[in-house]
Amino acid sequence: MKYTTYILYSESLKKYYVGSTVDLADRLRRHNNGEGKFTKKGMPWELIWSNVFASRSEAVSLEMKIKKRGIKRFLEDQNTGFGK
Repeated sequence: MKYTTYILYSESLKKYYVGSTVDLADRLRRHNNGEGKFTKKGMPWELIWSNVFASRSEAVSLEMKIKKRGIKRFLEDQNTGFGK
């Protein structure tokens, strides 16, 4: 089974959100349907970055590292064009 760590961006809030999931398409749909406590405020959410892993522990580990580093800083480090 594949697991994905992902970063979303809300233009209306000017905020980022990081998470991990086994089904990215379904998770993005739920974020944009207002099914998340934090993310329902920022709809619509745009997927701006993702990475796939072979294990849940790898995906969650990266999610925690991104949260600790700061999503904006992480994106700047990745040279994505986001986070600036």
